[in-house]
Amino acid sequence: MNSGLVVVLAILFLVVLTLKKGIKLVPQGYKWVVQRLGKYQSTLNPGLNLIIPYVDSVSYKVTTKDIVLEIPAQEVISKDNAAILANAVAYISIVSPDKAVYGVEDYIHAIQTLVQTSLRSIIGEMTLDQTLSSRDLIKARLKEAISDDIADWGITLKTVEIQDINPSDTMQKAMEEQAAAERGRRATVTRAEGEKEAQILEADGRLEASKRDGEAQVILAQASQEAIVKVTQAIGDNDIPVLYLLGEKYIHSIQDLASSPNAKTVVYPADLASTAREFMKK
Repeated sequence: MNSGLVVVLAILFLVVLTLKKGIKLVPQGYKWVVQRLGKYQSTLNPGLNLIIPYVDSVSYKVTTKDIVLEIPAQEVISKDNAAILANAVAYISIVSPDKAVYGVEDYIHAIQTLVQTSLRSIIGEMTLDQTLSSRDLIKARLKEAISDDIADWGITLKTVEIQDINPSDTMQKAMEEQAAAERGRRATVTRAEGEKEAQILEADGRLEASKRDGEAQVILAQASQEAIVKVTQAIGDNDIPVLYLLGEKYIHSIQDLASSPNAKTVVYPADLASTAREFMKK
């Protein structure tokens, strides 16, 4: 009795094990790769699948969802010998699981290495300024460079994005020093130009003032000339008005001398009339 029960339980266990090995429920978003006696047999799609127990086995479970693949940062040398730190992120999708698992040893590592190599090659053909301002161009060239290669592995590259492209710490320090020197140079040039313009304006002011002074002296000389002509025409041969004017000036001078706080000595001709006549004859 006990032996019969053991046999029944053994047969039941064998049936359950056989069903478990022959019936496969593949979840959505995955595909399973089946091998038969060590050789690729088929790919199981999501849902209920039947395989031959003990002969077929599930060797790989591959996701069909998009995979976000981080590309580690690396130091790249640009065309003008500038050290740049660059990293990226790739979005891939596995469309043929059998090619992905049998076409390359480790497709994740292979894609990361491929992207890094292509990125170094692309940036190496560009200058630092071009690299920092041409992310879209680098992205397009990078996608074009690796799409065909990973297609052979049954993988589709949805897109690739450049996360960071930054000069290295040493390069950043050199760029900051260069920028500071350029700002200092511009400040010096601006200050020198300001001083130059100020000197030019000052010189122009002095020149304009000299011209105005000259014009004023000419006007005063012309006025004096006209006054002398008019006085000469008015006086004619009569010297009495001249004597009167000189006498008036003589008296005013004496008054000014008397009211001055400083001691001054002024010599006036004793015979003012005779002196004036002699001066007029000349």
